Amino acid sequence: MDRVAFTIFGIDVMWYGILMATGMILGTLIAIKEAKRVGIKEDYILDLAIIAIPAGLICARLYYVLFNWGYYSNNPSQILNFRGGGMAIHGALIGGVLAGYIFSRYKKLDFFKLADTVMLGMPLAQSIGRWGNFINQEAHGGPTNLPWGIMVNGVKVHPTFLYESIWDFGIFVFLWIFRKKKSYEGQVIVLYAILYSLGRFFIEGLRTDSLMIGPFRMAQVISLVGIIGGIVVHMYLSNKNKKK
Repeated sequence: MDRVAFTIFGIDVMWYGILMATGMILGTLIAIKEAKRVGIKEDYILDLAIIAIPAGLICARLYYVLFNWGYYSNNPSQILNFRGGGMAIHGALIGGVLAGYIFSRYKKLDFFKLADTVMLGMPLAQSIGRWGNFINQEAHGGPTNLPWGIMVNGVKVHPTFLYESIWDFGIFVFLWIFRKKKSYEGQVIVLYAILYSLGRFFIEGLRTDSLMIGPFRMAQVISLVGIIGGIVVHMYLSNKNKKK
């Protein structure tokens, strides 16, 4: 499939970009819907989106550049070449959460309540965005004989983009059902962190293009941090809620 969806004024518009934008728009609309339910002003969600989305994109790029510094140190002009490819979801999450924390402090909002609201649609956005990897024929796994394998450069490989897309969509459905039953503010983002990290850890082990830190796959290291950190935060917030 052609990576270019269409060309306008001589500029190629990529399918990956369209899918990412679609995911972000749907994620924002879901956050607005949830904000109405929990009593957060819609304007706050829109204001945060204006800040957090660019912050997430920049951090996603910088994260990728950092772990490919050998190349970018010799090609500094490519560091901000977003159209050249190279974005990391963990970087986007870090940037978005930091932006959300600063925004919540500035607006005097409960950070965890805001995070639960905004992060609800994140796994759906990720589920949609992963199909951009399929179109670009990237982020796939190693060779496989499984019937659902896909052909890349003449080799049948694991469709790891599909594994993660299905996993992320499952997380979204679970969180959507669970959100009304949560016992404390912050439980949605905690469950997201644990569940996404759990799936990503195993899926990353199948990929062939992982960012590395020494002999370790960086995404797996971050996933372990996410799982452990999520459990620790859950225990802290749960105990805090019980004391109240």
